[in-house]
Amino acid sequence: MRIYSWNVNGIRSVLKKGALDELLNSEQPDILCIQETKAKPGQAEVDYPAYLELWNSAERAGYSGTATFTKIQPVNVFNNFTEDIRSGYLWDEDRYGSPLSEGRVQTIEFPQFYLVNVYTPNSKRDLSRLKLREDLWDPAFLRFLQALEAHKPVIVCGDFNAAHTPLDLARPQDNEHNAGFTQEERQGIKNLIAAGFVDTFRHFYPSQQKYTWWSHWSHCRERNIGWRIDYFFVSPRLLPYLKSAEIHDHLMGSDHCPISIELEFPQQ
Repeated sequence: MRIYSWNVNGIRSVLKKGALDELLNSEQPDILCIQETKAKPGQAEVDYPAYLELWNSAERAGYSGTATFTKIQPVNVFNNFTEDIRSGYLWDEDRYGSPLSEGRVQTIEFPQFYLVNVYTPNSKRDLSRLKLREDLWDPAFLRFLQALEAHKPVIVCGDFNAAHTPLDLARPQDNEHNAGFTQEERQGIKNLIAAGFVDTFRHFYPSQQKYTWWSHWSHCRERNIGWRIDYFFVSPRLLPYLKSAEIHDHLMGSDHCPISIELEFPQQ
């Protein structure tokens, strides 16, 4: 089973470029999770008969959003946080709106696991959403994953909008207090790992420096001055079935590149 994740920075853009077609044709994923769709169903001409389309779009037009394309029939699908998570925190709107209305979380249940597709809120250049990340989103999201894991193992993938360690960005010293590499954002990922979730890329490549996002400025992608902010985390119970975790930085079409894992489950 091959599962891919990709922040497409606008599904209409990658469709127009032919990049989404190229990914599906060349890589043949069983499941593809995408983030930052910036569209609602019907606004993008998606026609992949082999895949079931699952959308969670933001209420605000042209913003945020997640979608999942799967060849494997799910047991259950639900969007956003469960009611206990929504009611357990004070989700006040900020000047950007409420993260609960931005289509940021999809959960797809399969027989062997839950798959969670997430687009984590960006802290913004001026760090105006950093407190939301630290006090609300990150603790609520971890609690949500732990509640799922109480029932069956979890795979969570997507854009976490943070580099975990200095190994995960090209210029850590220059970015210590910048969005994406603040102590608060990094702590959110530390807490995820401390709770037992495994960073699949680091599981296979403890010291390799590869990136999943590059700024549009100063030809950063050509110079490979990037950040690893897209991840697959899995419950430890899934490690016996985990065969690979890859970053596909040769695949173009977005300011992010696709990432993937492969799992092999026993034949039923």
